[in-house]
Amino acid sequence: MGAVEEAGQRLGAPESFGVSTLEPGLRPPAQPPGRQVSIRVQMLDDTQEVFQISQRSPGKVLFDLVCVHLNLTEGDYFGLEYQDQRKMTVWLDLLKPTLKQIRRPKNTILRFVVKFFPPDHTQLMEELTRYFFALQIKRDLACGRLICNDTSAALMVSHIIQSEIGDFDETQSWQHLLHNKYLPDQDAIRDKITDCHRKHVGQTPAESDFQLLEIARRLEMYGVRLHPAKDREGTKLSLAVAHTGVLVFQGYTKINAFNWSKIRKLSFKRKRFLIKLRADPNAHHDTLEFAMASRDCCKIFWKICVEYHAFFRLFEEPKPKPKPILFTRGSSFRFSGRTQKQIIDYVKDSELKKVPFERKHSKILSNSSMSPQPASFRSQVPKEVIQFLVSPFILSLIYCNYAPFSFLGRFVHIYRHFWSVFNSSLSRYLNLELLCSQKYKAVFLQSNSGERNPASDDSPLGSPHVIVNGSGSVNGQGIGCTGVLGPGQSPEGRQLSPLTSPLLTEAGYVRNDDEDEARRKKFPTDKAYFIAKELLTTERTYLKDLQVITESFQSFVGKDEVLPDSVKNLISANYDPVYKFHQGFLKEVEQRLAQWSGRSNAHIKGDYQRIGDILLKNIQGLRQLTIHLQKHSECLVELERACRSSRKVETVCRDFEQQRVCYLPFNIFLLRPLHRLLHYKLILERLCKHYPPTHEDFRDCRAALADISEMVLQLQGAMMKMENFQKLLELKKDLTGIDNLAIHGREFIRLGCLSKLSGKGLQQRMFFLFSDSLVYTSRGMTPSNQFKVHGQLSLYGMTIRESEEEWGVPHSFTLFGQRQSVVVAASCASEMERWVEDIRMAIDLAEQSSSPSTDLLSTSLPDNKLLEDSGAEQESEEELCSSRSSLERQGHRGNTTVHVCWHRNTSVSMVDFSVAVENQLSGNLLRKFKNSNGWQKLWVVFTNFSLFFYKSHQDDYPLASLPLLGYSVTVPCESENIHKDYVFKLHFKSHVYYFRSESEYTFERYPVMGNGLFPSYTLFYLQ
Repeated sequence: MGAVEEAGQRLGAPESFGVSTLEPGLRPPAQPPGRQVSIRVQMLDDTQEVFQISQRSPGKVLFDLVCVHLNLTEGDYFGLEYQDQRKMTVWLDLLKPTLKQIRRPKNTILRFVVKFFPPDHTQLMEELTRYFFALQIKRDLACGRLICNDTSAALMVSHIIQSEIGDFDETQSWQHLLHNKYLPDQDAIRDKITDCHRKHVGQTPAESDFQLLEIARRLEMYGVRLHPAKDREGTKLSLAVAHTGVLVFQGYTKINAFNWSKIRKLSFKRKRFLIKLRADPNAHHDTLEFAMASRDCCKIFWKICVEYHAFFRLFEEPKPKPKPILFTRGSSFRFSGRTQKQIIDYVKDSELKKVPFERKHSKILSNSSMSPQPASFRSQVPKEVIQFLVSPFILSLIYCNYAPFSFLGRFVHIYRHFWSVFNSSLSRYLNLELLCSQKYKAVFLQSNSGERNPASDDSPLGSPHVIVNGSGSVNGQGIGCTGVLGPGQSPEGRQLSPLTSPLLTEAGYVRNDDEDEARRKKFPTDKAYFIAKELLTTERTYLKDLQVITESFQSFVGKDEVLPDSVKNLISANYDPVYKFHQGFLKEVEQRLAQWSGRSNAHIKGDYQRIGDILLKNIQGLRQLTIHLQKHSECLVELERACRSSRKVETVCRDFEQQRVCYLPFNIFLLRPLHRLLHYKLILERLCKHYPPTHEDFRDCRAALADISEMVLQLQGAMMKMENFQKLLELKKDLTGIDNLAIHGREFIRLGCLSKLSGKGLQQRMFFLFSDSLVYTSRGMTPSNQFKVHGQLSLYGMTIRESEEEWGVPHSFTLFGQRQSVVVAASCASEMERWVEDIRMAIDLAEQSSSPSTDLLSTSLPDNKLLEDSGAEQESEEELCSSRSSLERQGHRGNTTVHVCWHRNTSVSMVDFSVAVENQLSGNLLRKFKNSNGWQKLWVVFTNFSLFFYKSHQDDYPLASLPLLGYSVTVPCESENIHKDYVFKLHFKSHVYYFRSESEYTFERYPVMGNGLFPSYTLFYLQ
């Protein structure tokens, strides 16, 4: 690594043995005055650094000095540990003075290690942080702390070796394993390690770190630090703490876990550690007691439990307790530092510049900052050569520093189809005899002719490479520091992270921060990529919805075995094949998008910047499942028939709809496969509209569009009938006092709130318009909050007349039926217009049928017009928008479309439902509340006029939901100080939410300023 100069060295600073150097934007923390004391800290790469602190400085000053020295933004995941005078390993308390904790600083070495292990390494936003985590995993493997099977151990070690020496070379890999100890029993699985290493060709150190952490996080002992204890019976156990809560181990086997949500209090008394649980009728004890070796052991474990709970569970650092005036009770210890949420928000919002760093143990140039080329080099070498050398297409520089001949095979490869250009350009200006010494002379390969030079045999892929003498001279002029670049490396000599794009050095072109930010936001720039990404995100949600049917529902109804086998087998036979097919389809789309987005070198060659071929192939495969799709309507009908014939089946289905995984009425899930065909059609239409006819992906997209259009046309009739049938079944659950709602020939048209004029004045009523009748109801006071029917108006022979002047009520109109007339008023002029238009259309349909409508009201009711209720139970907007994961109300959902329309005083039509079905969205959005500072990243599903919020796309059920009917959508104004791109604002009365999308395409897909999802009608009332 001698070729890499530290930034501090270039500035003339003393030599530093740390992993990274001080970024100019960061400064050491201020220290109180006093005598300076030297503290030695051992880093994760086994180097040691000495830091000068004031004798009165708290631990935080020392910790901040270490983080600043390492350029570590996400330092709160780490801590400083040391052995105290009792030979016990403890964490440095950041609030207490350092010298009060470390009695003998000259004889004490603090260790900088990982303290908090997150459940998912993707939560680590910076590559440097993941590198340190990888070093911690490497250390835990070597000391035997991270216990796992041989296969996992071999795979992890192979990724470590790949990051240190690069691609597999049998001799070199074998020698490296002989001289380095990664596992206590490494020799036994050496062959396994080398076999795994062979498969990592082309993998960068950053990618190796990523894969290492991916494997490690799935292990049971990941991040576990065991604290010996005994239970009440004297059985030897071990306690540990993790992000989920407190764990209990027997040996290296986890035998119990207490989630933070179940723990009421953690405490210790002498050498007894106490866990007090929340009240649970099924639990035998509400307090668990463990005996530890001493009171100090108890206190050490209690402290780390307090810190883990605060770090992973709290939104912000806990505030210090006020000091008591007279007496103190209990410990004043608290967590100090940023919580995980604060770290993630800070890194996202700060948009910090990435700082290059050196991998101490890596023998390949990765992510390390190359020193700039001297001016003499740029003046001697022609400009076009320099521009060529630093171009984003040629990933090649020249190897330096007297490398031994055996290392020549480790040169990373440049792309073959650029080689001839490089060869011709370079040979015109460089004297190869002077360029290469006799010992290291090599011959450039002629890739176009396919000839292979024997000197390239050391290269695993046989790709051409350039060899330069150790003096690093070109035409006798000193080059300074040079190096070799290969696939996945930037011209600076840094390995490209899977999450970053290549950057150029100042030798050719310097990109400023604004340009770097623009590149970060717009890479890839093609709109087709974001259309394909919408396919990926919605496919993930669709697969989860299918899983509700194939796994959750089948498992739930299988417990009681009340569902008839014929219905159970019908659902299983026609949904399981569809689920399995889309599992494979999703994997293909995920792989293609990963290649397209630049997480591999495929995006440079452009071989994977398309999606039409995958869609064409899978839509042709989907055609073979048409027979199953045609049966889905039969599944819906048979399930409803079973519910109608058996009260037990109806109860089981209703109980399943109360499960958190069933976030929508279950019948909607049954229609998802038919709806998904519409989504494919619309996505392909957008792709075909975007691509010019000459584009390589246009032909596949057009062919796929023709196939899916034929399928949609074939199933369109059944789909429309089933959507109407499903909506009637859903409304049946919301209404009481009504019979025979879902009958043949009846169509749902609109539902919503109107004010009915009576002797008591205007009273809010819920109206339901069908193709043959108009029903009006009020919110009942039943436990299920159903709507009680008050009356029915037949549409046969009905007339309608505006009557605002007659009654003096704004936006009012009168409905004249055969037996009665009703005066109603809408909330606004546009709402009245929609109601009048739909009622007139329904009257025309009723006239065409030439027969009076069927009486919908229950035969037990004495009259078609019932007594008016003077009032109804009210449910606040806060309850409707609450962030509970359980959104039901005593056996019936309280956030159905009917209830939302009641509270928001609005309406929705069947046309609206159909348009909403076509425009479902899924993906990551950043959410911000009106009075909050940071942005929270959430996986958001937009369906059924609601936003459903998840922590990630892998979650089985939403954390919260936000019904959007009645909400206004705008862009933030200047006074709101939202200085971010692609932000839209949702607001209803005093409720305000801000959302950020990742791209302009996604921003436009949401209904901002009336454009996007719902151009044909106003779902979001714009102000």
